[in-house]
Amino acid sequence: MRFLFTVLMVLCLFFSCSDKNLNQIDVSKINVDFSVERYDVDFYTATIEDLPKLKQKYPYLFPSEFTDSLVFAKINDTQEHKLFAETQKVYKDFSYEENEIASLFKHVKYYNSKFEAPTIVTILTNIDYDSRVIYTDSLMLISLDVYLGENHKFYGDYPKYIKENNTKNHMIVDVSNAVIDKQVYPSNKRDFVAKMIHEGKKMYLLDMYIPSISDREKIGYSQDKLNWATANEEQIWMYFMDNKLLFSTDTKLNQRFIENAPFSKFYMAQDNLSPGKIGVWIGWQIVRSYMKHNDVSLQELLKIDESDLFNKSKYKPKK
Repeated sequence: MRFLFTVLMVLCLFFSCSDKNLNQIDVSKINVDFSVERYDVDFYTATIEDLPKLKQKYPYLFPSEFTDSLVFAKINDTQEHKLFAETQKVYKDFSYEENEIASLFKHVKYYNSKFEAPTIVTILTNIDYDSRVIYTDSLMLISLDVYLGENHKFYGDYPKYIKENNTKNHMIVDVSNAVIDKQVYPSNKRDFVAKMIHEGKKMYLLDMYIPSISDREKIGYSQDKLNWATANEEQIWMYFMDNKLLFSTDTKLNQRFIENAPFSKFYMAQDNLSPGKIGVWIGWQIVRSYMKHNDVSLQELLKIDESDLFNKSKYKPKK
């Protein structure tokens, strides 16, 4: 019996490790060429003599209405210097983040050979968490002051579900999502299940692009909230089915189940136990089920109609 128990434990560990490494691929030979420019450091340590070079190096950050007097008023602002000092405590050395971004870009290029890595520019935005990462074709601006740690004193008045993602670990998720938003075109589908699946495609790209990152971090839930979603998957699905929400075009469902929020709105007494955007989480599970049962490439996944995907997903919520 002891031998049988040992064998079973080894098999469980083997399959557990296999699941975790399912999306792991070798990207060591893939080359990505990008640089990291520390605008935050260059700006807040600049002198009058440095200003011409600063403008030449970062012309896109100096619009015509941003006069020299405004520039130096900002550089010399006491509160802004406190923000810069706190950011430097966390990101004086950016090498760990640079390596994570390099890994992300290599994974993206593995699946899409035409991908060109943008130049990374670190900035401060006075904690504008709605503008964490701004991405154009050749530039990506990352607001470092949004990632100082969920318990940082500067975030004292922010909602808990926002602060939970103001961490070093979540930066790579936001950077990944910025890339993904450029690859997954907006859908013209109006029914709720199609919207869930559209968001689920984005989440599945996270699985492929940052495979070493936990599901909790990718979806941006606390562990308790993720546990709730996992434990109640069947009940969530039955609620959607029983209330005929799957093919509803009611736009209020976006706010209730798709958009970021402290919790999802089932209009029940225990709503506060649920995580926000639970429809995104369900859509993620549907897309995962589809990819498990269908042999298609990542690029084909992005093109497939959401209705077709749903019909071929063989999705069954976990009990």
